[in-house]
Amino acid sequence: MVWSPQVRRIAREGGGTDVYVVGHRLVDEFLEFAAGRARPNTVRAYAHDLKAFFTVVAKDPLEVRAADVFGFINAQARARLGAENVVRITDGHSGLSSATIRRRLAAISAFYGYLIARGDRGVDTNPVPRGLPTRRRRRNGRGQPLVGAVRRLPRILEPEEVGALMAALRTQRDRAMVQAMVLGGLRRAEVLGLRLEDLHLGEWQVFVHDGKGGHQRLVPLSPSFFTTVASYMDSERPAGLATDRVFVVLKGPRRGQPLSVDGIDEIISGARARAGLAHGTCHELRHTCFTRLREAHDDRGAAGPGRA
Repeated sequence: MVWSPQVRRIAREGGGTDVYVVGHRLVDEFLEFAAGRARPNTVRAYAHDLKAFFTVVAKDPLEVRAADVFGFINAQARARLGAENVVRITDGHSGLSSATIRRRLAAISAFYGYLIARGDRGVDTNPVPRGLPTRRRRRNGRGQPLVGAVRRLPRILEPEEVGALMAALRTQRDRAMVQAMVLGGLRRAEVLGLRLEDLHLGEWQVFVHDGKGGHQRLVPLSPSFFTTVASYMDSERPAGLATDRVFVVLKGPRRGQPLSVDGIDEIISGARARAGLAHGTCHELRHTCFTRLREAHDDRGAAGPGRA
């Protein structure tokens, strides 16, 4: 093997966005380029997906061809050791899900698109095919996807599960972050990106200044969220910090620096384990909010005018 891919996260001095490297100059240049244009969790996913690809393919990036990509797809779709008796009803195989394989292909394609755009690396063809030829390709220029898409609805938490998760959290900071997702539907990156000036206490709202797609919005939140944030600010958040991010690291060498994606994931997974829950990711917490809001709206509509 030409090189051994390994993902490492390097913290920038001064609390800037962390840098991810995989161990190959071209891949690391791409990750650094992406860090200035994509969200931290996207760059993190790129790093892990490219590590997975080059671990399986075991070639220098400049030597990869379309045949290697097809081999990677087959390897990812095959049953993993210990999963031979597992049947995925939605995907039809016991390997990785179609969604995961499609995401990894997107990362590989983005990497080679970057090399082609540079024009100085000897790469002029993306090894990830756009699709398999079909009759309709003549009309719309697109072929059949390499990996079929399976649409899944996110799982949500029942009220008692939310209560168990909240009880398993150890700090007011962690409770406030979960409340922002469950009560306000904020995304993980939006929670981590909240600034002190984004907390509109008198209006019971938070301002999301950098939402998905660069969109901004005001989000109403329960007074209980602001009560929890106030307790965190008063008793847990270190004073005199240089960062204006609301949620920061409370212990260790990074104390006082903005909390990272890895940090919030570790907090949620730890609380989930202590609560004995089988699921409850940040994405599921966000969708729990929207599902409960929709159910409440439907209940009011079913009650009819003057009967609620």
